[in-house]
Amino acid sequence: MESSWTLLSWLASCLMVFGGALPYVPQYQEIQGSSNSEGFSTRVCLVLLIANILRIFFIGKQFELTLLLQSVVMIATMFAILHLCCAVQTTNRVSTKQRRLSLDFNYFWKWSAFEDYLLFCFGFTMLCAVITLLLLDSVVFVETLGSLAVTFEAMLGVPQLLQNFQSRSTKGMVKMVLLWTAGDVFKTAYFVMNDSPTQFWVCGSVQILIDVAILLQVLFYSQDTQTKPD
Repeated sequence: MESSWTLLSWLASCLMVFGGALPYVPQYQEIQGSSNSEGFSTRVCLVLLIANILRIFFIGKQFELTLLLQSVVMIATMFAILHLCCAVQTTNRVSTKQRRLSLDFNYFWKWSAFEDYLLFCFGFTMLCAVITLLLLDSVVFVETLGSLAVTFEAMLGVPQLLQNFQSRSTKGMVKMVLLWTAGDVFKTAYFVMNDSPTQFWVCGSVQILIDVAILLQVLFYSQDTQTKPD
């Protein structure tokens, strides 16, 4: 019985580490197959990169190694998608004027070179590292850092929700959103069962609500498309 529980625990940990990246596999294939990334909001990548970088620095409060590895895998996944999106833009000869690294809100996170995304994340990571080293002994800072990390992660679906609303389309989103929802339900249950920091399961609960909102968009916009005359 004990060996069975150990096996289940190990499988659950593996699913936690790699499960978060699974929803992006069909989206990656969709972008790669269509050579078009317009339906996917790259700001999802921005939200997840910031959230997981902050989570890695949330070391003042102990949590499982599984969650640390999950963040590393998610960061690598986001970079892979950004690299593909940049390659697709280059293939389609999207104009690169004023699209290099810039903090101008109009062009922020719309850069044409993958290296610019790497540079921004490197700078953000170094900033977090310096601040964390200076304030690691502050309980208020540690709790605030954890809260910021999960707040960004909880907002994961918001960029996609807004983009779907603007385009009135969820084409290519269905598989990803269904996997998002299943993953967030499992993740939140995992947090509760393993007594993870409160910030983690609160984040998971908010993510589930946003996932449901996007699923409602999928139903609404699919019906809207079916009723449109040819």
